[in-house]
Amino acid sequence: MFNKLRKLDAYPKVNEDFYSRSLSGGVITIASSLFIGLLVISEFRLYLHTVTDTQLVVDTSRGGKLPINFDVTFPSVPCSLLSLDAIDISGEQHLDIRHDIIKTRIDSYGNVIQARHDKIGAPKIEKPLQKHGGRLEHNEEYCGSCFGAETADDHCCNSCEEVREAYRKRGWGMTDPDLIDQCQREGFVQQVNEEEGEGCNIHGSLVVNRVAGNFHFGAGKSIRHSTINLLDLITVQTESYNISHKINKLSFGDAIPGVVNPLDGVQWKQTSPNGVYQYYIKVVPTIYTDIRGHTTQSNQFSVTEHFKNTDLDHYKSPPGVFFFYDLSPIKVTHTEEHASFLHFLTHICAIVGGVFTVAGIVDSFIYHGKKALTKKAELGKLR
Repeated sequence: MFNKLRKLDAYPKVNEDFYSRSLSGGVITIASSLFIGLLVISEFRLYLHTVTDTQLVVDTSRGGKLPINFDVTFPSVPCSLLSLDAIDISGEQHLDIRHDIIKTRIDSYGNVIQARHDKIGAPKIEKPLQKHGGRLEHNEEYCGSCFGAETADDHCCNSCEEVREAYRKRGWGMTDPDLIDQCQREGFVQQVNEEEGEGCNIHGSLVVNRVAGNFHFGAGKSIRHSTINLLDLITVQTESYNISHKINKLSFGDAIPGVVNPLDGVQWKQTSPNGVYQYYIKVVPTIYTDIRGHTTQSNQFSVTEHFKNTDLDHYKSPPGVFFFYDLSPIKVTHTEEHASFLHFLTHICAIVGGVFTVAGIVDSFIYHGKKALTKKAELGKLR
């Protein structure tokens, strides 16, 4: 049995006395060994690094919410005139959003003047038990009138914002805030005038329904009248607005490693007196799973841009920056994973075998070539 196994040996051993070593063979051996070492180190580094597997699947999820994070700077629109609205195709709308929104007043050079939540005027005055009639008394405790916009007998409006909100619910516009005692008391118009020539940085986040819709920044406070969105006339102080803007950040959901949002850092300067700048965004749901198994539910997006000059618009659309978004039916999944260890061993074996084989061919060619030249030289055929 042992003799039969010896006959199956595919690697017959050559006696030491029959070896013929050469200088060229030693050089080739050293060079090939160094080359194998470099390739093995490179392959090992690739094995340690993660690879990302990307797949496209149909998005079958239903419902849910879509988070939007933004940071936009308007160098020529004061904070008191800047508002944020969101509307979707389901009919849900949020006008003059102020929750989770921070506005920062900036001067013409971009320097920060003041950061605040979107509130204008003095602190809200607490409601007492008694409601006064006629013009309000300037004491510390009163129940202010809503000037015809009350929804009940005990409905109080103790700030300019509350009066404006009551008017908004009625679909009315406040044409002269000086006639509203709360606005006059809080210096609403005075503060708007003080911010003339300033700019505003607005940043924060909002959560909308996971359906197509839009959110927009307008130079005025929105009100709802029938089926039309209008601007509150108290904030429209001039005939034109410069809606030049810079998008510092815009994302739909959490950040995804290695993904740069296409609108981050985008800047646009207005050249015509009035206009509406529109971004049409296609949101692609994305799931990212890192090497540790942590999954991030987020979104990527693509965008196209369009500017509409409202001077040529028959309906005179209000100036602003609009972001129209729609959801893609395709979902992208990114999964980080290590290369297979067996795959790594296969590559190592291929490297060692391949380099030694090629080195053997080169050594044989050099050895036999040198031997042939020596033989010809001995026969005198090289002359």
